[in-house]
Amino acid sequence: MIYQKHFQLPALRRGFHLITEQVLRELPELARVRAGLLHVFIQHTSASLCLNENADPTVRHDFEQFFHRLAPENAPYFRHNSEGSDDMPAHLKAALLGSSVSIPVANGRLALGTWQGIYLGEHREHGGRRSIMLTLMGD
Repeated sequence: MIYQKHFQLPALRRGFHLITEQVLRELPELARVRAGLLHVFIQHTSASLCLNENADPTVRHDFEQFFHRLAPENAPYFRHNSEGSDDMPAHLKAALLGSSVSIPVANGRLALGTWQGIYLGEHREHGGRRSIMLTLMGD
């Protein structure tokens, strides 16, 4: 069976936000899948998805600090800035982190590790609502 669902996250401030619970709420069909795969895709070029540690909130802070230093706003070498000084840095961060994650499903649950969660990386100061496409495949 294949389920596909589209939903929108509310506008979030720049940073890294755990969205695992929102994904689970949107996909009650997950409980019916014995073995499968969930693909989570974000339909944007200035935000990203990743899996990482979900227990300690300082991880989110450290992610933001690292990526801000890696691709700083107002860098004199960025030419693409039609939507503001955070535009090109947001595209670079999204390219590095990626637009999707795939997670195994076992016995109606995401087979995440003990400390893993799904993160939205919001790389714009005012990115707006973000569209997420979920594709669940399995038996």
